[in-house]
Amino acid sequence: MNKRVEQAINDQIQAELYSAYLYLAMAAYAEDQNLSGFANWMSKQAGEEQAHALKLYHHVIERGGRVVLQGIDAPPADYGTALEMFQEVYIHEQKVTSLIHALYEVALEEKDYAAQSMLTWFIDEQVEEEASASEIVAQLEMVGNKPQGLLMLDRALASR
Repeated sequence: MNKRVEQAINDQIQAELYSAYLYLAMAAYAEDQNLSGFANWMSKQAGEEQAHALKLYHHVIERGGRVVLQGIDAPPADYGTALEMFQEVYIHEQKVTSLIHALYEVALEEKDYAAQSMLTWFIDEQVEEEASASEIVAQLEMVGNKPQGLLMLDRALASR
């Protein structure tokens, strides 16, 4: 496996695991705020991010490369209001999209067609991730400071 692509994928594995850690921290915060539906959404998101890391991990292994796990920074512990928390989710997903695009560029420059093929899935996935976060931000903006609206959205997110 091309060493530059291998390193870039290892970096992305770390980013995906940080994302899982971030969403788990957000889930814990939502639980503390008595928003179990929001916590459920965040917990499911944490699981998805772990699955993304494993998809990258297995790609490197299957190609004869070496996975080298990196340290994961501690995420924040407080996230403000539900709206502020989901605004942070949206910003974070935009950052992940930019990381995936940069990784794809490395694969393109190195003519690593297998990595490009695999990364197409991630590019498509990020469209969904950003759309989901953006939709919830818009719903929270509509709800404003109305507790009943927040509770209804919390119940809806519990069904994810």
